[in-house]
Amino acid sequence: MEIEQKRLKELIKDSAKNLSTINIMLKNGLISIDDLNEFIANSIIIGESNISEIRNYPFVNKDQIIKIVSTKLGYSYIDLDNLDFNYKFAIKLPFQRIVKYSILPIEEGKDFATVVFSDPLDVEAKDFIQRTVNKKLNIFVASEEQIKEYIRKLEIEKGMKDVIIKIRRAISTTFEENKDSSAILELIELVVKTSIDLRSSDIHIEPTEHSCIIRNRIDGVLMRTFLFETDIYAPLASRIKLLANLDIAEKRLPQDGRFAYSIGNSNYDFRVSTLPIVSGESIVIRILDSSKAMINLNNTGMIPNNYNRFFNCLKSSYGIVLVTGPTGSGKTTTLYGALNEIKSVKDKIITVEDPVEYQVEMIQQVNVNKKAGLDFAKTLRAILRQDPDKIMIGEIRDHETLRIAIEAALTGHLVLSTLHTNDAIASIARMLDMGIEPYLLGGALVAIQAQRLVRKICTKCKKEIIIDPKSLNKKIVHLLPNDFKLYKGEGCNSCSFSGYFGREMICEVLEITDKISSLISANESKDKILEEARSYGFKTILEVGVIKALNGITTIDEVLRVTKS
Repeated sequence: MEIEQKRLKELIKDSAKNLSTINIMLKNGLISIDDLNEFIANSIIIGESNISEIRNYPFVNKDQIIKIVSTKLGYSYIDLDNLDFNYKFAIKLPFQRIVKYSILPIEEGKDFATVVFSDPLDVEAKDFIQRTVNKKLNIFVASEEQIKEYIRKLEIEKGMKDVIIKIRRAISTTFEENKDSSAILELIELVVKTSIDLRSSDIHIEPTEHSCIIRNRIDGVLMRTFLFETDIYAPLASRIKLLANLDIAEKRLPQDGRFAYSIGNSNYDFRVSTLPIVSGESIVIRILDSSKAMINLNNTGMIPNNYNRFFNCLKSSYGIVLVTGPTGSGKTTTLYGALNEIKSVKDKIITVEDPVEYQVEMIQQVNVNKKAGLDFAKTLRAILRQDPDKIMIGEIRDHETLRIAIEAALTGHLVLSTLHTNDAIASIARMLDMGIEPYLLGGALVAIQAQRLVRKICTKCKKEIIIDPKSLNKKIVHLLPNDFKLYKGEGCNSCSFSGYFGREMICEVLEITDKISSLISANESKDKILEEARSYGFKTILEVGVIKALNGITTIDEVLRVTKS
């Protein structure tokens, strides 16, 4: 073991030079990732190495090593996203020092102070905090990337301090919710502008017992952006409800509304949803980006074979083309991309949506209005009397809507719609379960696309990593070549230290050939349909995701996350 330790020490000392050797040892099981993590953690504790050098080792997980170091030193490693704290204590301390030492003060008591460190061995940082607060320290440890992200939020918080003071002054002078408050509008503009700058799709405003939390959904994942004290929530919620033409006095029932807002020289539309919860009302604001309505299919990230197959199916003069996947998988964006491919002055295209999010030229769009009795089924029947060539249905939710869609497809219309299923072939069983006869379904279907959105690796902090094949999910090991290379983002300012920037589609496209149509009509099993689909090159979402990971576009972890493999 002593020889092995010496050998490891030599290899790690010049990791860039010995990268291929370490890779071979990992692949052949001579060492494991756990062994390397443990070895490096011990060398840090005894002073032979330091935490700042971990980034030089592309074959290890920095967070995992810091967890080991923290545990051995008796400190708890925490996830800051799971804590409910405000920046009251942190704002008191010199901001430049907080940045320098990469620490986050989170709580101050009568005789103690709680501080989160990225480096539990940073004696200088501990001395600074001890001298500044002169209290007993409760030390926790978190990842450096996460602490930097919260420090960035602290900087925004400090910038908002003047706005908050104005709001409190207005509250203290008998703030009237129905009157205009420039301070609250200024706060809303700051929140919205920051959210747009962060490329958010949604803004979540949530009251808790101690604070008002604002989170943003960025690239499909929620991140906490702002943290205010509880007194800010009421005027903020009331002003947003007024902007969206909602009843500010109604706090017992959910409400939906919309508003438009100008940020700089750009106009944005926002969809607002409120939901009564124990601590108040949860408010979610969807940011509607009109550029999505103009997207082209070839810009969605589809691999060439899938793009060509799906595009050719859109040329069909009749039949059903389905796009499936869970909520937030980009189905609506794909449908708009498909409409942009097929719209023409020669064709009448009508859509029925709930609600219409983006307006598209040369297309007639109908908004479902359930309160007025205008549901999907009733709208579809009316549409068919409008002499359409192509129809887009926002979502097929029930037997009646599906039957009308199939009847429209079989009588010479191209129908585009979405369905909530996990994969393309599972959609067939789902529609049969909804009560549609197999022979009708087999004759109506043209193609089914199942899709997900994966986060893309940030190009500014992308690096190659080495993974022990034994640690990989068994479902993907056989999909990887012997000399595979994988990548990840280390985290930087550009990607808010997440390692990801933007999203891209991974999808599977099941083209309904004559043979597959016959199998559906005969109610054959999923396995037989899959076998036939593979004969013409069908690839599953997981397989396409692995291709993207091998090409350095995304990570294996991200592919497994969205495919739930």
